[in-house]
Amino acid sequence: MAPLLLAGALALAAAGVVAQTWEAGTDGLLPIPPLTARVTDLTQTLAPAETAALEAKLADWEARTSVQLVVLVVPTTQPEPIESYSLRVAEKWKIGRKGQDNGALFLIAKNDRKMRIEVGYGLEGTLTDVTARRIIAENVAPAFRENRFAAGINAGVDRMISVVAEGKPLPPPKSESGRRPGGGFSFDTLLLILFVVVPVVGGVLRRIFGRLLGSTVGAGVVGAAAWLFVGSLAMAILAGIVAFVVMIFFGLSGGTGRRGGGWTSTGGGWGGGSGGGSSSGGGFSGGGGSFGGGGASGNW
Repeated sequence: MAPLLLAGALALAAAGVVAQTWEAGTDGLLPIPPLTARVTDLTQTLAPAETAALEAKLADWEARTSVQLVVLVVPTTQPEPIESYSLRVAEKWKIGRKGQDNGALFLIAKNDRKMRIEVGYGLEGTLTDVTARRIIAENVAPAFRENRFAAGINAGVDRMISVVAEGKPLPPPKSESGRRPGGGFSFDTLLLILFVVVPVVGGVLRRIFGRLLGSTVGAGVVGAAAWLFVGSLAMAILAGIVAFVVMIFFGLSGGTGRRGGGWTSTGGGWGGGSGGGSSSGGGFSGGGGSFGGGGASGNW
């Protein structure tokens, strides 16, 4: 018990140091805290013993499998959407082994009542977007609604570990067996596709077909995908129109590219930074893993 309490005290002390600087930088975006442990709680929601127990569980899982699961609890990600902030953190911390990209970030923005599971490239085939969304909705959100944050985080972590250990996504729920494949497609996912994936794909298509034709082709692909997953012609048309506008806009502004391991915009928007995770006395760092926006978001 003493080692657990000591680990919890060290984690809280590190979180306290980071919390003192938790304010927006000159670019208006919140900073990325240093990576000092597998559990970083900047809200002091978790008790020392809870933090230590969760840290020990994640350390044991990593030692046995090399998979890195990291938990971050922040007050808010505003003014930035949780999706882009989560990707910035994951790319900066470089969770997971280099070349295997077997890392995942569980981010909770407590005051926003939002959370996200960010999945590294190497786990996307197992910890799919649909599976991550179900873990949030079925395991975590119910506990969070009752203010049982430690229980919710542990339930989410346990199910992520179980899914990765089995090596396959969760099977469809029995109550949804007769639904279309797009029944779990969320508006959050659509926004992530339109404003993160579409600009990147649009940049490739514009280089091949030119700005106007490339944007048109890209809009058609997005519209078809939306119809396939959502099953609504109106939503497909709307998605295609929005995708066309987004691609044209990014074409005029210079597009997006991937530099230094993180997505950055030529207009100086958000970026993931470069290099591995830092370890200011905590003895823990990321292993060089990469992320591409896979995962899911939810609220409670």
